[in-house]
Amino acid sequence: MQVNQTNSLPAHPEKATLEGKNKILGFWFFIGSDVVLFASLFGTYLGLKGSTQGGPGPQDLFHLEYVALMTFILLLSSMTSVLGIKAMQRNDFARMQLWFWITILLGLAFLGLEIYEFYQFVVHEGLGYTTSAFASAFYTLLGFHGAHVTFGVLWFATLLIRSRTQGINTYTAPKFYVASLYWHFVDVVWVFVFTLVYLMGKVG
Repeated sequence: MQVNQTNSLPAHPEKATLEGKNKILGFWFFIGSDVVLFASLFGTYLGLKGSTQGGPGPQDLFHLEYVALMTFILLLSSMTSVLGIKAMQRNDFARMQLWFWITILLGLAFLGLEIYEFYQFVVHEGLGYTTSAFASAFYTLLGFHGAHVTFGVLWFATLLIRSRTQGINTYTAPKFYVASLYWHFVDVVWVFVFTLVYLMGKVG
């Protein structure tokens, strides 16, 4: 199959067709349900964060400088995904691929840091999933967010691989646009995680 790179691509190819608009609309419905799930997990965590059962709690575990690095990496990945969408709207397929692959690498770096943090908590701090209600709520919330990051990484990678022969057109553009919106949502959720879990946990 030949790469379909046309010079007459609309300024916003992701919204140029009814199918594209419907994909974006459907995505917002999906995000609405995900917001409810995350709100439930945040509420559960905030209600149980003091239930440490004598085990380590937020002030014993969290290192804000480490979490700040994770936050910086994830927010930087949101910026690179924006640059990927801007390149897509300029019909610059090579630059779009570059920015999205960088987004993937940043997402993997974030996941690596999160896995390392969990390893430290479990092995060196003795905080297993069943250690306390706080531990269960913490790992569930962070794990759910980490699963979203993992899904976003796989989503971007799959799109990039599948679009190598198609390039940017009104069929592939909505897919990249929706994936980018999803990535922004994951980043916004992390801002709440940083504030409500780590920052409030450390400083009260």
